[in-house]
Amino acid sequence: MGVRLGGRRLAAEDDLEVAHEINVTPFIDVMLVLLIIFMVAAPLATVDTGVDLPASTAAPQPRPDKPVYLSVQPDLTLAVGEAVVARDALGAALQSATNGNKDERIFLRADKAVSYGELMAVMNLLRDAGYLKVALVGLDGRDQP
Repeated sequence: MGVRLGGRRLAAEDDLEVAHEINVTPFIDVMLVLLIIFMVAAPLATVDTGVDLPASTAAPQPRPDKPVYLSVQPDLTLAVGEAVVARDALGAALQSATNGNKDERIFLRADKAVSYGELMAVMNLLRDAGYLKVALVGLDGRDQP
C-alpha cells in the first residue's frame, strides 16, 4: 500500500502510464474509405467513347489558283507540293512556296496510316512557322458508299 501525503497517493504502481504514441487506426480507416470512393468514382469520371468519324458531305470550298499542299506520307516524310522537305526546313520551304504570305491557307493532306499524334506534331510545326490557316484535305464522302 502506498503512503498518503496531503490526500495524494505516492505509490508508483497505482499511477496510469502516459501514452506517447499516436493511434493511427482511425486515420488508416478514413484513408481506405477515401481510396474505395476514388476507385469507384474515377472510372465514372473518364469519357471512354469510341469515335468513328463520318465522311464529310459538305460542299467543297473554292480553292485558290495555286494552293500550297503539305503532305504527310505513310513513312512520316513531309512534302510541300511535290518536293520532299525535312522537318527542320519546313518553315523555309513554306516561306518560299507562299512568297512570305503567312495568311495564305495551307492544305494539309495525310495518309490514313499516319497517327493522330504525328498529324498534330506537323500542325504544331505549321503553327511554329507562323502558318495558322490550315485546311485538312480529305476524300469527298458523297462518292463513297
